[in-house]
Amino acid sequence: MKKLFLITGTFFCSAALLAQAKPFYTQYILNNYILNPAVTGIENYTDIKLSNRNQWTGINGAPVTTYFSAHAPIGKEDLRTSATSFEIPGSDPRGTRLWQEYTPPDPHHGIGITAMNDKAGYINRWSVNGTYAYHKPLSVKTTLSAGFSGGITSVNLDRTKIEWGSLDPNDPAIGISSGELKKLKPELGAGLWLYSAQYFVGVSVLNIVPGKAKFVTDDKYGTFYTPNYFLTAGYRFSLTDEIMAMPSVMMQYWKPQLAGYHANLKLQYLDKLWVGGSYRVSDLISGYSAMAGINVSNTFNISYAYENATTSRLRNYTRNTHEIMLGFIIGNKYSQACPRCY
Repeated sequence: MKKLFLITGTFFCSAALLAQAKPFYTQYILNNYILNPAVTGIENYTDIKLSNRNQWTGINGAPVTTYFSAHAPIGKEDLRTSATSFEIPGSDPRGTRLWQEYTPPDPHHGIGITAMNDKAGYINRWSVNGTYAYHKPLSVKTTLSAGFSGGITSVNLDRTKIEWGSLDPNDPAIGISSGELKKLKPELGAGLWLYSAQYFVGVSVLNIVPGKAKFVTDDKYGTFYTPNYFLTAGYRFSLTDEIMAMPSVMMQYWKPQLAGYHANLKLQYLDKLWVGGSYRVSDLISGYSAMAGINVSNTFNISYAYENATTSRLRNYTRNTHEIMLGFIIGNKYSQACPRCY
């Protein structure tokens, strides 16, 4: 069994040495902000998310990703929001007519912060980024926002957690130093987000500035930071006055020639609960997932996703991925200026 863990760990660490990709998120559709800084300040409220993703629970040292994100608008007076927003509490005799009468918000700014920790075996990576975006109406229905992020990321390698077995512990990729090794790098990202009450289209790039984190002087070893590209689109429509459907897609690409394609469907009952599913096709790991969420109150929501990998070489060992997300909404107040909408 230890040999199996070692072989599996070697496979994924070798992939990490080629290029550093951003972590996968099953529930990114609930928080597009984590992949695109242009979403910063899109809501009429302060949006806070806490997420924990426990990947491949049957494998020792499997990846665990945790993140915190928060963003808020500056100078946004119009309470109308986008296709993925939480509705504003209250009652509206017009019902779904509000979407037909939707007008974009006035020009405004947004600021935010993200903090992420991604751990797999003896390698731990964390990053902290600040974000900014500016939202500008283009027409009576559509708004375009542009944003950027900047911060730092760190790669830590703990030699004491490596099980060498019969192998030589003097690995040339990490040298002969004992204890934990750390490398710190700057990180930049940028994005565009086109949105209305019914649809959104976004493009972003993270890790704009390529670089390399190495623990030894030999240039052929190390973790390469290459740009990660994301293209996202979704459309919202009503099945009934109380049930909304939102299909969406996302493509992720990072060098060297690695890509992932996501297809999602979310069904929501008012703003009380929702269920959904997705399928991912990737050069590394493919799989399908089921998701569900509930709004416990006007200011708190919780959601859960279960993912099962279908990649042929490792599917017997990469099942059982669990992801839970907690959301907090601050300042989402109902007013006569913007009635509740479904």
